[in-house]
Amino acid sequence: MAMRGAARAYGWMKAVGTVGTVGSAVGSYDALLVVSFGGPEKPDDVMPFLENVVRGRDVPRERLLEVEAHYQRFGGVSPINQQCRDLIAAVEPTVDLPVYWGNRNWHPYLEDTLRRMASDGVKRAAAFVTSAYSSYSACRQYLDDIALARAAVEGAPEVVKLPHYYDRPGFVAAMVDHTREALERLPAEHRDGARLVFTAHSVPISMAATSGPDGGAYEAQLRRAAELVVTGLGGDRGWDLVWQSRSGPPHVPWLEPDVCDHLRGLGASAVVLVPIGFVSDHMEVVYDLDVEAADLAREIGLPLARAATVGTHPSFVAVVGELLAEPEPPACPPGCCPAPPRRRAHG
Repeated sequence: MAMRGAARAYGWMKAVGTVGTVGSAVGSYDALLVVSFGGPEKPDDVMPFLENVVRGRDVPRERLLEVEAHYQRFGGVSPINQQCRDLIAAVEPTVDLPVYWGNRNWHPYLEDTLRRMASDGVKRAAAFVTSAYSSYSACRQYLDDIALARAAVEGAPEVVKLPHYYDRPGFVAAMVDHTREALERLPAEHRDGARLVFTAHSVPISMAATSGPDGGAYEAQLRRAAELVVTGLGGDRGWDLVWQSRSGPPHVPWLEPDVCDHLRGLGASAVVLVPIGFVSDHMEVVYDLDVEAADLAREIGLPLARAATVGTHPSFVAVVGELLAEPEPPACPPGCCPAPPRRRAHG
């Protein structure tokens, strides 16, 4: 079923001209580096991991304790690391390169992975980041982390980040299949009228405004990805883009509306939540959508299903090989996705 759906979606995108042409030049890489966010794998990891994530961001301690409780509800284990392992296992047979894995915020750290790559004789690696969009936290921060890790490792390989892939046919086809599967989980009488609510991680408005080389890229890319999914489903269904998982200090404005606020006032007969901003079902998906949003939907009597993220869907796995086969991407302009200003919390 999923593969047939992927083929239909891919065929539709090819017909309307959204399938990119794979370049004839293959990059001179001798390894693939999967770069991800990282996550705790036991209860004692949770608070040190969260402190790594928010270092320098003035996130209130109360918010850290709240998020820690979310992780502890699931045994102190984030799904993200295992999902990275699963993605690597799916990718390895499709690429003729050794595959390494390094995280931003938890083991295996990028620095440790680059040290191992240097020891193995790797000279030039392509980096596939498990974030499909442009913004400081979704792109530039990964580039900065790679640069810091390379500076700390003698003989570190050159690392070239592969391009964004939010509009790649394989990414979109995977989300079309998963959204269709979620629609089919709704009661039959609610499927035709169900509204699609696409979700992505909220970021400070200042970060959203400066994302990409000309600003505004984060929201624009998410809307484009959502439009492609809706079109792949037939193009005749109402949809919205909303935000989740805000973590910053309350005085800093972030993108809104929050997904739960949106559901309260939506007035739809049924909803499918589509986490278009995420590659894997990590903690912010399984808690913020599968617990908080699902609890709210039950409370207000709103039939709700949640689409899976792209995960290891075969059409998404194929995207990695396609990116590797294309000509080396140009470097980001120097002012692209700058770091947001750090403002101290009031009081």
